Amino acid sequence: RMDQALLLVRNELPAPGLNLAARSGSCHQCLYQFLAFVPPSNESLRKPGTASVMVDTQHPLTLLLNSSVGDRDLCKIQYHFGEFGNYSLVVKTLSTSTQTVSCDLIINEGPINSYLPILFAFLVYMGILAILIAGRLLMKIDPVRNWVYKKLNPRATDRMINSELGSPNTTDSINCDPPPQSWSTGSRQRLRSLDTFRGLSLVIMVFVNYGGGKYWFFKHESWNDICLLHFPSALFSRFVFIMGTSIALALGSMLRWGSSKWKVLRKIIWRSFVLILLGIIVVNPNYCSGPLSWDNLRIPGVLQRLGFTYLVVAALELLFTRADSGTWEGRFPALQDILPYWPQWIFILALETIWLCLTFLLPVPDCPRGYLGPGGIGDFGKYPNCTGGAAGYIDRLLLGEKHMYQHPSSGVTYLSTMPYDPEGILGTINSIVMAFFGLQAGKITLFYKDQPKQIMSRFIIWGIVMGVISAILTKCSKEEGFIPINKNLWSISYVTTMSCFAFILLLLIYYLVDVKKWWSGAPFLYPGMNSILVYIGHQVFANYFPFKWKMQDSQSHAEHLTQNLIATTLWVIISYILYRKRIFWKI
Repeated sequence: RMDQALLLVRNELPAPGLNLAARSGSCHQCLYQFLAFVPPSNESLRKPGTASVMVDTQHPLTLLLNSSVGDRDLCKIQYHFGEFGNYSLVVKTLSTSTQTVSCDLIINEGPINSYLPILFAFLVYMGILAILIAGRLLMKIDPVRNWVYKKLNPRATDRMINSELGSPNTTDSINCDPPPQSWSTGSRQRLRSLDTFRGLSLVIMVFVNYGGGKYWFFKHESWNDICLLHFPSALFSRFVFIMGTSIALALGSMLRWGSSKWKVLRKIIWRSFVLILLGIIVVNPNYCSGPLSWDNLRIPGVLQRLGFTYLVVAALELLFTRADSGTWEGRFPALQDILPYWPQWIFILALETIWLCLTFLLPVPDCPRGYLGPGGIGDFGKYPNCTGGAAGYIDRLLLGEKHMYQHPSSGVTYLSTMPYDPEGILGTINSIVMAFFGLQAGKITLFYKDQPKQIMSRFIIWGIVMGVISAILTKCSKEEGFIPINKNLWSISYVTTMSCFAFILLLLIYYLVDVKKWWSGAPFLYPGMNSILVYIGHQVFANYFPFKWKMQDSQSHAEHLTQNLIATTLWVIISYILYRKRIFWKI
C-alpha cells in the first residue's frame, strides 16, 4: 500500500522465536507496537523461520527484536524505509560461544521515488506561469496588442487605430485587473495584499483539505509541531490572522461612511450567526451518509470558530475604534496604534490568563494536572484517555463525545481512541488572541497609511517580538519547551509562532503587491475576494465530479496529487470568473 514497504524477517536462531516491534520516529515517548512473531529456525531442515510485515515509510522507524521467552532484547535498528521497497532482516548468530546475534538489513528491491510527481507538478505550474508572463510582456508591444484586440473584438478596430496611444482606453481594456477607480473607497485604495494573503492561505488550505496528494507532510501534524517544517498547521491560523486585519480596516471604513456603531454591531452579530450556522448545518454534516441528525452532529468547526472569533474581536474593536484614524496626540506617538487601546490589551491578557489557568490548573479525572499530551501510546502509555488534557475534558463535559470530532490526527500516530476536537472551546480563546494580533496589523496600516516604510518596519518589529516569545515558550524545541507548538490545542506558543510568520509573510506580500506593484496578487487575489464561497464550496462539493473521480490506482501519490491539484485549480478558476463578473459573496 501507499506509504508502506515490505519487510521479510528471516530468523536463523533456534527456539523459542522472536517478537518484532516498532516505534515511529514521529511518536514522542511512545510504546513499541508489536508487529509480528517470527518462528525459530528448523535446524533439521536448515530452514529459517520467516515472517513478513508491512512497515510505515512516512517516518524513520526503530525496530526492536527480542526473544519471545524472557523478553531479552537482541537488537535494535533505526531505519527509514522507502515506499514500495522490499527489505529483508536477517537474524543470525555470529558466535555460538558468545551467543552474539547480528541483525542485517538487506534491500531486495529498491523503493520508488514518490516525490517525483511533486517535481513534475511544480514544473507544469512554472511552465504555465512562464507562458502567462510571456503573454503579458507581448501584450505591451503595440502591434501585438492591436492585433489581439482586432481578433477578439473586430468592431473596436477603428477605435483602437484612432486612439491617441494606439490602444484601447481604460474602459475597453481586457486587462484582468479592474480599473483603479473600482478599487477606491473614498480616498483610500484597497490593499490588494490583504486579499492576496487571504487567497494564498485559502488555496493551500483547499489543497490540503482535498488530501495534498496523500503526502504525510501535507497533512496536519499528529500532535506537537515544528511549524518551520510543517506548513499545513499554519493555514487556518493565517486565515484567522487576516480576518483580524480586515476587521480593523472594515470597521474604520464603515464608521467613516457615517454608519452608527449600533448598526455596525447588528451587522457583526448577524455575520457571526450566519458563519456559525453555515458551519454546523452545511459544512459539518456528511449528507451522503444520511439526513441531518442531532444525535452525532459535530458542533465545533472551522466556520464556527471563525464566527465566534469574529464576534468577539470585532465587537471589542467597535468599542474603541474611531471614525478618524489620524495621528494620536499623545506622549508616545510611536505607540499610537497601541496605547489608545489599552483596555483591549487588558481584555486579551485576561483571556490568555483564563486559558493558562484552565489548561494548567483545572483538575482532569485520571490525568495529571497541566497535561498537554496526545494520550494513547504517548508518554509510554501512562495516560491513554487524557488526549488534550483540559481542552479535551472541557469539550467532552460541555458538548458530549458524540458532538466532537471523532477522528483526531493524534489517532494516526499515537493511536488515541478518545474523540478530540481541534476547533474546541478552550482553543477558541487563543484564536481570539490570534485574530487580535491580526487586528494590530490592520491598525498599523491605518495609522501609518501612505507611509509604507513605517508599516513594513512595524511588521518586522512585531514579527521579531512574536518570534522571541515563541523561542522562550518552546525553548526552540519541539517537545521540551514550557508550552510546545500545538495546532490541536491552539497553544499560546502556536499563536505567537504563527503570528510571527504571518507578520513576515504579510510584509513580503505588501511590499511586492502594494508598494512596488511588481505583482498583481494573481491568482491568489481572486479566491481571496470570495473566500467564504470558495471555502464552503470546496467542502460541500468535495466528493463530486469534477473535484473528485474514481482513480485507476488509489495507491498512487501521482493520481492523488493530480486530482487534488486539479480540484484546487478549478476553485481558483471559478473565483476568477466570479471576479470578472463582479460577483462577491459577502455575509
